[in-house]
Amino acid sequence: MREIKRIACVGAGYVGGPTMSVIAQKNPHITITVVDLNQARIDAWNDPDLNNLPIYEPGLDAVVGEARGRNLFFSTDVDKAIAEADMIFISVNTPTKTYGKGKGQAADLKYIELCARQIARVAKDDKIVVEKSTLPVRTAATLKSILDNTGNGVNFHILSNPEFLAEGTAIPDLHHPDRVLIGGEDIRAIEALVQIYEAWVPRERILTTNLWSSELSKLVANAFLAQRVSSINAISELCEVTGANVDEVSRAIGYDSRIGSKFLKASVGFGGSCFQKDILNLVYIARSYNLTAVADYWEQVILLNDHQKERFAQHIIKTMYNTVNGKKIVFLGWAFKKDTNDTRESAAIYVADHLLEEEAEIVVYDPKVSAEQIYRDLDYLGTRSPSENRRLLTVVSDPYEALAEAHAVAILTEWDEFKHYDWSKVKDKMKKPSFVFDGRKILNSKDLQDLGFQYYAIGE
Repeated sequence: MREIKRIACVGAGYVGGPTMSVIAQKNPHITITVVDLNQARIDAWNDPDLNNLPIYEPGLDAVVGEARGRNLFFSTDVDKAIAEADMIFISVNTPTKTYGKGKGQAADLKYIELCARQIARVAKDDKIVVEKSTLPVRTAATLKSILDNTGNGVNFHILSNPEFLAEGTAIPDLHHPDRVLIGGEDIRAIEALVQIYEAWVPRERILTTNLWSSELSKLVANAFLAQRVSSINAISELCEVTGANVDEVSRAIGYDSRIGSKFLKASVGFGGSCFQKDILNLVYIARSYNLTAVADYWEQVILLNDHQKERFAQHIIKTMYNTVNGKKIVFLGWAFKKDTNDTRESAAIYVADHLLEEEAEIVVYDPKVSAEQIYRDLDYLGTRSPSENRRLLTVVSDPYEALAEAHAVAILTEWDEFKHYDWSKVKDKMKKPSFVFDGRKILNSKDLQDLGFQYYAIGE
C-alpha cells in the first residue's frame, strides 16, 4: 500500500469537520481536503473569523486555526478531491428513513450510495475508502459492490472507522480517545489508517477487527449508553412516587465498580443525532433477521425516552393548575446538550410541541442556537403551520428579558450559565406563584425554594 499523502473527506458536518481538523493537526505532512456540496457550510469553514465556523465545539477554532491553509482545506469541488486522494473518508448523513420499507427505523443510505457512485466514477487509481458515517452492519458489502461494479477497474479497499465522539467534548475525545476502532479485511489498508492515528494515539488504544464487528460496535456502543439514560430515567419516576431521590440512588449504584457512575444522570431525556437513530437502526436490523425479542428489548429504550419527555410536559401542565393556555413559559436551552449548537432530537423540541398543543406561549433563550434553527425544528414536526409556531413561540437573545412576566421557567439544556443567573432578580420579574421545572437538575432545589419558587426537578 502506497504512502498516504492526500486524504479527502466527503461531508463537512459534525463528524467530518472536527475529525479531519484533528487528523490534519496531528499529521502536517498529509494534505486533507474536506468537501461538501453545501456552499454556505464550506464558506463558514473558510471564514477568516474562527468564531463563525458552522459548528460550535469548544477548542475546534484553535485546531482549525492551526491547520487550515497549511494542510487542511475546505472545498465544494468533490470530484477533484476524490481524484487526488489516496484515502477517502465517507462522512455523509445517514438519517432515519422517512419513507418506504423501514420508515421510522432503518438508516437511509441514499447519500452513502450516491457518494460511492461518485467515487467509482471519478477514481482512476487505487483508493482506500473509509466508512466514517454510522452505518448498519454489512453496509461495507454494499459499498464494495457498487465500487467494484461501476468503477474504472481500480482496486478499492473498504475500512470501517466509526466515530465515538460526544458533542461538546469532541476535541478532547479526538485528542485522547478511549479507543480508535478500525475494521477491515486488507491488512495493508488497515495499517495505512493505523499509521495516521499513531501520530498521536498510543498503539494499544487502536483496535482492529473485521468489518462487520466494527460496523456493529458503533451501534451497540450508543445503544448501551442510551440504555443507561433510559434506565435511570425509569427509576426517576419511581423515586418521585416513593419519596426516594434519584441523585442519591444514582450516586449509590455508581460507586459499584461493575456499574460505574457515567450516564446515570436523570433528565428530561436524551437527544442528539446518534442515540435514537442508532437504536432504531439496531431494532430494524434485528427485525429483519426475525429477532423479535431482541428488537423489542432495544425499542423499549426509545419508548421510555419518549415517555420521559411527555411526562415532563404533562407535569408542567398539571402543576400549573391543568392549563397553560395563554401562559408564558420560558425555555432555557434548546440544544440537545450544553456546549453544542446541535438541536437534533433535542428534548426541548418535543416538550415545546406538547405545550404548544395546549396553546402555551413559549419564549426560548439558548446561547448558541439561532431562531431560524428553532423554528426549523418545530416546523419539521408538521404538528401545526409555520405561522402558528411563530405566533405561539418567540426567541430572544436576552435571558432576563425572556423571564420578565413569565409564569414558569423550564430548563431544557444544562448550559453552565443558567446556574449563575441572579435567581432572586428572576423571581422579582416573574408572575406569582413562580414555577421552575428543572429538566436537567442543574439548580440547587433548596436555594430556589428558599427564594419562594415552586421548584420541580426530575426524580425528587
